[in-house]
Amino acid sequence: MIGVFDSGHGGLTVLRALVDRFPQRSFLYYGDHAHIPYGDRTSAEIVTFTRAAMDLLFTHGCRLVILACNTAAAVALRTLQQEWLPKHYPDRRILGVLVPTVEAITGVPWLADVTAGQRAGQPRTIAVFATRRTVASNAYPEEIVKRAPEVTVVQHACVGLVDMIERNASRAELRSAIAEHVAALTKVLAGRPLDAVMLGCTHYPLVADMFAAALPRGVDILSQPDLVARSLGAYLERRPAFDTPDGQRTIRFLTSGDAEQASVFASLYFGRDARFETEGLPSD
Repeated sequence: MIGVFDSGHGGLTVLRALVDRFPQRSFLYYGDHAHIPYGDRTSAEIVTFTRAAMDLLFTHGCRLVILACNTAAAVALRTLQQEWLPKHYPDRRILGVLVPTVEAITGVPWLADVTAGQRAGQPRTIAVFATRRTVASNAYPEEIVKRAPEVTVVQHACVGLVDMIERNASRAELRSAIAEHVAALTKVLAGRPLDAVMLGCTHYPLVADMFAAALPRGVDILSQPDLVARSLGAYLERRPAFDTPDGQRTIRFLTSGDAEQASVFASLYFGRDARFETEGLPSD
């Protein structure tokens, strides 16, 4: 069984892509709705919440977990992989959304020998729309420029957008907010042409059409859920020990918050019925 974790509903966009790509696989989704949004949390809080969620998913039998929250992946993943997993779950693995996204933008495998400046392709400008904490971590610009120094990364924190999506704000409200975020980034670009946009939060694919409407015509928008699903397929091919049959396929949804409330809008994210059960995080 594969675990998928997010601070709220956003990771369901990733789960949907995974279920479509791996129809015979079992998945366990965990949304930390009690502590959303992570984008306004401190780094210490994000690490603590994410570690507790990993513990819960591993306890439920997941050997591999996808960190579908960009903020958690940018802030907590490296610490968990390097310091916590080897001590507590050496036979388990945690993967994040950052790696496949950076690989797609740069065309360079994550584990390649990357020396800044060793390759120079066509100059490009990439915009990253993300939460405040993901932007503050600077994870995307650092990892992209390390692999593709010709790529200029311009970031913008879409403060409040996750909250709006989680509370099912009207499309008019969302369109207005997104237009303001795009206008703010356009001002920073100061006339520089934009080649592509990465929506650096798994909530944002739900409003990708609104980003497309606000952006200049012809700007590519990267689909992070599809990138993650493709990357997981490659990972399982390289590590068949994690690609074992699950028996009867199941898809289960857990939340640290109110299960009924979490279930109300889940179908919008997942594309089909998703009924949550409440299960609190393990104590730190």
